[in-house]
Amino acid sequence: MVNYNKLVRDKIPDIIKNQGETPLTRILPEDEYLQRLDAKLSEEVGEYQESKAIEELADILEVVFAISEARGCTTGDLMDVYREKHEKRGGFSKRILLISKE
Repeated sequence: MVNYNKLVRDKIPDIIKNQGETPLTRILPEDEYLQRLDAKLSEEVGEYQESKAIEELADILEVVFAISEARGCTTGDLMDVYREKHEKRGGFSKRILLISKE
C-alpha cells in the first residue's frame, strides 16, 4: 500500500480503479477542503518552479479556480476581477522593475 494523504483531481480514483488498484478515499469537510486547497496551491507552485512546465501552470489554474469556487466565487467572478485589475493596473508584460520612488 502507498499512502498519499493529499487532495487529488476528481477523476483520479477512477483512473486508479482502471489500473486494477483500489483507492481509499474520503470526502473532505469544507474547512479541511480549503486548507488542502491552499496546500495544493503551494505544491503546484513548487512543481512549476522546479520544472517550468506549462502543465504545472495549468495545474495552478485548476487549483486557483477551485479555491475561488470553494470561497463562493465563480470562475467568471474571478475572471471579472482579473480583467478589472488588469485594466486599472496593467499586467507584467513590460517587465518593469521598480527600484525606488522619491
